[in-house]
Amino acid sequence: MTRKYLKKATKTATSDATDVGETVRTILSDIEAGGDEAALRYAEKFDRYEGNVLLTEEEIAAASDAVPQQLKEDIIFAHDNVRRFAEVQKQTMQNVELEVVPGFTLGQKVIPCRAVGCYVPGGRYSHIASAIMTVTTAKVAGCDHIVACSPPRPGVGIAPAIIFAANLCGADKILAMGGVQGVAAMTFGLFGLPKADILVGPGNQFVAEAKRILYGRVGIDMIAGPTDSLILADGTADPFIVATDLVSQAEHGYNSPVWLVTSDEALAEKVMQMVPDLIADLPETNRLSAEAAWRDYAEVIVCDDREEMAATSDDYAPEHLTVQAEDLPWWLERLQCYGSLFLGEETTVSFGDKASGTNHVLPTSRSAKYTGGLSVHKYMKVVTWQQATRDGSKSVAGATARISRLEGMEGHARSADVRLKKYFPDETFDLSL
Repeated sequence: MTRKYLKKATKTATSDATDVGETVRTILSDIEAGGDEAALRYAEKFDRYEGNVLLTEEEIAAASDAVPQQLKEDIIFAHDNVRRFAEVQKQTMQNVELEVVPGFTLGQKVIPCRAVGCYVPGGRYSHIASAIMTVTTAKVAGCDHIVACSPPRPGVGIAPAIIFAANLCGADKILAMGGVQGVAAMTFGLFGLPKADILVGPGNQFVAEAKRILYGRVGIDMIAGPTDSLILADGTADPFIVATDLVSQAEHGYNSPVWLVTSDEALAEKVMQMVPDLIADLPETNRLSAEAAWRDYAEVIVCDDREEMAATSDDYAPEHLTVQAEDLPWWLERLQCYGSLFLGEETTVSFGDKASGTNHVLPTSRSAKYTGGLSVHKYMKVVTWQQATRDGSKSVAGATARISRLEGMEGHARSADVRLKKYFPDETFDLSL
């Protein structure tokens, strides 16, 4: 397979990674030992906020009143889409039973986690959509208690639209605390909260590292790196739309890779000419992020045909994958490694990020090769059970005893032996090797 790079990244998502592990471990240890008071000290230091950490009903109502009506309607629209899609996803997980031999029944039961901690970023950008994506799916899953945690701004608190969204989507409590201290508060059950069974939601490198360290004590959705996006485009694609979509994702952060893979070199050249001007037209903060992302992390790759394009995409395993090419059914069938797929010019990653209904908490850094993104399924445990009649247990007990002895596990074998002797005293069984 040959790939022609018209633009090659000079950095990868891990190029500027810093070792924050020791810092995060120290904060987690301090808060676990010191409880509420330690968490509040870190909140004062990093959040520079001294207001209520658990919002009251009155504070939630006041924040909701401050949200413009049109924005409320947009949040309600997005929530409805996410909720309905999550409900359909939940229907794919069923309790089942199977009689494997006469009288011996196996079963699967689907049980939601009890307590969920949803982290909602609120620093450089107020991630209203993250509140919708995380809280709604947990609510649909049937989790008993949901905490939405978001960093407050100094002297202001959590953005009112995040509060409105979290409350609308079903959060039982809203915690005004950011970073490691917020993650710790949910994990350790501070401020009267139940200890989280699972932590979900995006965050900065400190939040991601805290989730990584705590994984095992609690479940997590995934360990996320910088967001990344790839566009597959052939000669039928509109170069202006392709360029616009690349820039829209590059604004996530200075180290957010965007990639264009195409079979049309002329299209690639046009897109590369357009991108700098589109970036220059962004507001300053967005522009600085997009400039760095495009300069250091972006790639433009020309392939011979669509099969080579698809193979390249699967190798990159992007978080977001857009196809702007002919024969969309072929691409849907062929592509295998992506977090979320956007087929055709008529949709865009931004739709999925904000309001269409699929989830925007997705695998990054090529982890889409082995996992999908956040969904209602992440909150649901698939457990098994079994029950047997005495006659039904006979063949299973014999096989268990013989396999156990072959493995050298005599205790296991005897737990099968005693049942055969009790239930079938008049029969003789060959339970040796």
